This record gives sequence, structure tokens and C-alpha cells, in this order.
Amino acid sequence: MQKISIIGFPMDLGADTRGVDMGPSALRIAGIARRIRALGYKVQDKGNIKVKISGQLKVKDKHMKYVDEIVKASERFAPVAEAALDKGHFPLFIGGDHSMAIGSRAGISAHCRKEGKRLGVIWIDAHTDMNTHETTPSGNVHGMPLACSLGIGHERLTNIYGFSPKLSPGLVALIGIRSVDGPEREIIRQAGVKAYTMSDIDKRGIFPIISEVITNFRDQVDHLHVSFDVDSLDPDLAPGVGTPVPGGLNFREAHILMETISASNMLRSMEITEVNPILDFRNKTAEVAVNLLESALGKRIL
Repeated sequence: MQKISIIGFPMDLGADTRGVDMGPSALRIAGIARRIRALGYKVQDKGNIKVKISGQLKVKDKHMKYVDEIVKASERFAPVAEAALDKGHFPLFIGGDHSMAIGSRAGISAHCRKEGKRLGVIWIDAHTDMNTHETTPSGNVHGMPLACSLGIGHERLTNIYGFSPKLSPGLVALIGIRSVDGPEREIIRQAGVKAYTMSDIDKRGIFPIISEVITNFRDQVDHLHVSFDVDSLDPDLAPGVGTPVPGGLNFREAHILMETISASNMLRSMEITEVNPILDFRNKTAEVAVNLLESALGKRIL
């Protein structure tokens, strides 16, 4: 029986809008452990990584807000992620703003390097998260984690856990993007990351796109990680996010995406980010996120 380790990362330091630190609690209230067990998995909830809140801290660098604590928390997070994989568990990270991916990716990448595995990432998001300290319009680190993982940006963020890069750009696929800062476009082009916008999804359909990604990864990836930002969904479906962008994935598109990833039998770890219960309505966004997680872990209509 596959063992799933749930690891909470209650980080809200990477974003301006407060409340996303309560995302792990919202997902637990939505019954995340119980619903995974119902699919036949053994589940261990490992609790939360300790993270300080913004009220305890001061912004020292306006280009990388709260960077000191983000680095410290990421360094605490990475070995927990690595240890779960070393034990043969499927780590499920629940957050927390998307800066959590800096630490989770460091731990996953360290495990893959040690085991000689090739790490591929499907990044499902309204945003590309490819800013750096030099390009960011806000100074919010949750807009930087993919760039950091690719070794692009300030060394304090790129070198977390003692090595860089954590990812190969050819083994990253962005899906659902529709809000991109100007400098990010050039960084994406130079890096060579494959990006599928909502326009691409409108024109081609979600199934051909995710099928293409899986086909491209099939012979190149040993460990597939999915980084799922709930703001990839349309705000009507998932209102509880800090940076909503109209025109996102609808209910069936999101489920087909997760069902196809599941059917590939390649998925080895996953994270759910940016659930903000303060901005939500009766925990709707957390409920939808767990529903999609079930599809990613094998739940089917029939």
C-alpha cells in the first residue's frame, strides 16, 4: 500500500495578502487525510513546518520581502521533504504561498540527485513565478520560486540546501498561465521552459496539451512532481486565493488534467499552494482542491 505523508507549510511571507498561512488548516478541515485514505492509501499527517508570521518580522529588503525567514524555513522544509522520499513515501505538501516550492523542490531534487533520478515538474498556475529580485514589481518571493529552482535569481534563494539548480528547464511544463510580467517573458524564453497559456488551452483543449507533456516526459523523467497553485482555477470555482485572475481552468478541465497525470503512473509527489480561507466562501476553494487531488491520486467517475 502506497504511503502518503502530508506535510504542511503555513507560509504567508511570500505574498502581500495575509491569510494563506491558514491554507493547511483549510485543507485539513476539507478532510484531505480522510478522503485520501478512502482511495486506499495509508496516510500520515506529519503536521506543519515551523514558520514565523509577518507580524514577528520586518521587511529588510524590498526586493525580496522577508527573505531571511523564507530562507530559514525553506532550509527546515527541504530535509523533511527529502526524508519522506527516502522512506519511499509520496510527499504531499500543503500550503501556504507558492514560495513553499523553493524548499520542497530543494528536498525533492536532493533525493533525485542521490538516487540518480531525473526530476520533471508540471507547474499549474495562473502565473509563471519566474521573477527575480531584479525584475519583481512587488518584492514578493511567491513570484520567484520557479526561477529560483532553475538557478535564476539571487543566490540566497537559488542556493538553498547547498546546490543549484534544482530543475532542468527542459523538464518543466507550465500549464494554465494567463498573468505574466513583462520581464518574465524574456526569462522564460531564455530559460527554454515550455509554457502552455490559457489561450493555448482555449485553442487546443486541455487533454491534448497534458498528453503532449506526459509523452515528452515519458522517457526523460523518473520522478514527476506537480506544483498546483489553486489560482490556476477560475475565480468563480476557487475564490479563496490572494491573486485571482479571471479566465482560468474550469472544473472539468482541471479534473481532466489531474486524471491524465494520474493515468500516466509517473506522479511521485505533489503540492497544493495559495489556498486562502480568509478570502474564501465556506471553504469552497479547499474543497475543490481536495477534490482535484483525489483525481490526481486515482479517483475516477466509474
